[in-house]
Amino acid sequence: MKVSLAFDRNLPPPPMAISAIAEPMLDPDGPRLVLGGQNADLALAQPIAPSRSTMFGSRGAAIVGNALVVCDTGHHRLMVWNEVPDDDNADCDFIIGQPDFDREGRNAKGEPNGATLNVPTGIATDGNVLVVADAWNHRVLIWHSMPREMNQPADVVVGQMDFSGVLANRGEEAKANTTNWCYGVAIINGNLIIADTGNRRVLIFDGIPAKNDASATMVLGQKDLVTRDENAGLDPGPLGMRWPHSVVSLGEKLLVSDAGNNRVMVWEKWPQTPGEPCDYVLGQKDNFSLEHNRAAYAPNAKALNMPYGMTAIGDWLIAADTANSRLVGWRKDQISADIPATGVGAQPDLASKGDNRWLMPVRDSLCWPYWVSAKGKTLVIADSGNNRVMLWDLVQ
Repeated sequence: MKVSLAFDRNLPPPPMAISAIAEPMLDPDGPRLVLGGQNADLALAQPIAPSRSTMFGSRGAAIVGNALVVCDTGHHRLMVWNEVPDDDNADCDFIIGQPDFDREGRNAKGEPNGATLNVPTGIATDGNVLVVADAWNHRVLIWHSMPREMNQPADVVVGQMDFSGVLANRGEEAKANTTNWCYGVAIINGNLIIADTGNRRVLIFDGIPAKNDASATMVLGQKDLVTRDENAGLDPGPLGMRWPHSVVSLGEKLLVSDAGNNRVMVWEKWPQTPGEPCDYVLGQKDNFSLEHNRAAYAPNAKALNMPYGMTAIGDWLIAADTANSRLVGWRKDQISADIPATGVGAQPDLASKGDNRWLMPVRDSLCWPYWVSAKGKTLVIADSGNNRVMLWDLVQ
């Protein structure tokens, strides 16, 4: 019997494969600067002592004016370089959060105040104002100008009544002026935005708060400012969130990385009403799917696995695809529903994953990158699993 290998013309064509080949995005020579990297090859069980150059689980970093600020998360402090250094593993100039360079501990092992920290995470700046998500103190700290000295206290606290408060939602229910495990911050169009992760929402404020105890005027992820249900108490969909972490604008678009649902939510125009559902997502085939890597072991150009940090740089939207230990990029002018990423960093292609590519860390590998920010053509990466921060330029 002869078997025909021809396709049945009455059947739909087979699905097109998603290309794993990436276009150039980051300098192929790797990062131009690595800080804290002398600890990258230490075993995780070996503690990293705080110093002027060491980091432990860094989860935030940004260039503020000419300065560089790093959330040295595991040591509960900010490290500040007055000028972006030229040399790898350079000593910082001063810190905020500990009494000395060799000290560590939540809130400096004392009472919380305007210069102590407990798991600092995201950073935002408009070039002058510095905003830090002090996540495990359930608050956001604001310096109205770049701090210039050791343990300079913040000017304003958001999420708590004053600098002594550290309880989630102040020990009560969620409100417009409380936060719970707030991991991300942004400044967009002069407005403070908080990824209030533990309350499964994004808070939007009018301007940058000038006084303590400010209240948000707008919320996404919940229908109102007093609800904190996972996915808004519904099945996963276009309204609710699970673990929002970072917020970015692209022209009129607003984007939120919803790490717990393994996606990026996109509003085509700036939302105008509380709980306004997003228009579409990246990382999932539709608004209702939530599995990491689309329920597969390996990623592809359309899949995400716990995307935390996200930033706009040059022609790119770049996300830290954290649990895949890679960066992925979409061209800004191509953002649309379920569009595949076309750029990748720290992996050979868009079908690969693995902490340090399943090897020992090298200069251009990543292990659980947590936060990304941008200044000009330079991407600032908090490579948390390697206890370091990278400055990596876009490809020329």
